[in-house]
Amino acid sequence: MSTTTRVNPVGRALSDAGVLAWRSLKRIPRTPDMLIYATIQPIMFVLLFAYVFGNAIPIPGFPGARAYREFLMSGIFAQTMAFAVASASVGLADDMSKGLIDRFRSLPMARSGVIAGRVIGDLVFNAFVMVVMVICGFIVGWRWHNGFAQALAAFAILLLFAFAMLWVGALIGLSVGSAEVAASAGLIWLFPLTFLSNAFVPTPNLPSGLQPVAEWNPISAIVAACRHLFGNPSPFASPTGFPAQHPVLLSLLWCLVIIAVFAPLAVRKYRHATTR
Repeated sequence: MSTTTRVNPVGRALSDAGVLAWRSLKRIPRTPDMLIYATIQPIMFVLLFAYVFGNAIPIPGFPGARAYREFLMSGIFAQTMAFAVASASVGLADDMSKGLIDRFRSLPMARSGVIAGRVIGDLVFNAFVMVVMVICGFIVGWRWHNGFAQALAAFAILLLFAFAMLWVGALIGLSVGSAEVAASAGLIWLFPLTFLSNAFVPTPNLPSGLQPVAEWNPISAIVAACRHLFGNPSPFASPTGFPAQHPVLLSLLWCLVIIAVFAPLAVRKYRHATTR
């Protein structure tokens, strides 16, 4: 009598993703410079904007440099999570160029698990970077005012946003030819998206033609949701608009839309990129 063992495809994909996520995390102690450089940039942004521009950028209805520092930190958090795109794009492009993806293809592994493993590993890495940012924020005078539970909800939204952006980075990394190109392709479009938002400048201070664009920007939605949950200053050009009235809902919708679009595209691109 013969027996047939059926493998649950979902369980197999999760198992493969866990193995590859662990592989990604094991490289961090061996390359501490990667962790150092990942935290230096956001720390520099905090210090530059808090102490150089803090008195130059007024927050409508909230005077003083302390108000700008509390306004600033949610923008720094969201920017740091958005820049997670680069880690996924460079990592996957490097694996592609070294032939590692082809080795994975030869193994009995779930195709979605290969990319999900990279995404999960990078998400854990970015969670650690966010802890460093929180400490830096406390040093410059940032605080949350709505209790620990709402602060945790804000950090959960930030991690969900990082998870969504990592799928964007995965698609970019699988679409370009080298890690060098992936580094540029993963970040060049993020700078205008970040600065054309409420991350560093209140939207009422922007030109009237840019205000609606900035307030519906996905980064603005994440930033506004975090400010709302942290109890930090969050002025809007249109206080009665949907982004101002429902910042948490809008941030969740943006995250789900990004994941729904880019996760299937990344898995499909992986199948195509590893097919000869």
